[in-house]
Amino acid sequence: MNYIEPQPFLRSFTCPHCGTLSKQEWRKLDWESQRGHHHDEEYPIRIGTCDHCFDSTLWVFDLLLYPDNGNAPFPNPEMPENVLKLYREAASIHSKSPRGASALLRLAIQVLTKELGEEGKNINTDIGNLVKKGLPTIVQQSLDIVRVTGNDAVHPGQIDTDNPETVGQLFKLVNVIVEYMIDLPKRVGGIYESLPDGKKNGIEQRDKK
Repeated sequence: MNYIEPQPFLRSFTCPHCGTLSKQEWRKLDWESQRGHHHDEEYPIRIGTCDHCFDSTLWVFDLLLYPDNGNAPFPNPEMPENVLKLYREAASIHSKSPRGASALLRLAIQVLTKELGEEGKNINTDIGNLVKKGLPTIVQQSLDIVRVTGNDAVHPGQIDTDNPETVGQLFKLVNVIVEYMIDLPKRVGGIYESLPDGKKNGIEQRDKK
């Protein structure tokens, strides 16, 4: 899914209300008069209206205030509910506290490893166990990026977890992990099961050789 991060005055971006990549109509307002303006950049209140769902985003300069889910991408529909709850909580504070969002996403990854059959007590051990079970390298790297960055949010290190753009990438990686580990196997498995029994038997016999 092509995701374009919402930003004020972009002609189009992925709407944080409906998740559609759509055109945005913009207005600017003065604090006192509340009158709409279309050309003067100094007016602090910016309102974008989605051309698809007609809901609006509310900004003060470059800070998104409404809806209160930051600029995070829409979560993968197959994200487990307990992981999704943490993802949404992280999204709600992304603009206000990137460091806090980073720590929450690390916790979301720890919960996700438990959903994938690990103990969920030590995230580093859990990732190592998943690697032994054949975890794809790209997913292992995504898990470790979120793990390390989220850990540095609690114990400051080399990574700038106060940078919203840095932390914004973690949301995308969480979706990558869910895509590879839950969504893709589910979709491929459903299609595979729809193959004729004779074809599946032939594949199984081939793989026994």
